[in-house]
Amino acid sequence: MPELDGWLRRRVRTGYWKPWRRVRTKVHHLLARGTGKHQAILTALSRKAYRHLARTLATQTGITNQWLASRGLLSVRDLWMKAHGYT
Repeated sequence: MPELDGWLRRRVRTGYWKPWRRVRTKVHHLLARGTGKHQAILTALSRKAYRHLARTLATQTGITNQWLASRGLLSVRDLWMKAHGYT
């Protein structure tokens, strides 16, 4: 379950990253969410694929699990553990 949960979170991060098409927009959103300035700029300037950039430190510190949960994303791992009585 943790692998599936991580994969889903990366896909959701990719979905947030993709509409921020311009470098300036990417930097602005990452800085607003708490990413360091240097990391935000380096990640925004990267020409790598969206799915690759969703795994970077800057994207994961900018689009955190808590931020995704506040947007309504449920954790598959937590739901699975609750259903099987692990919590």
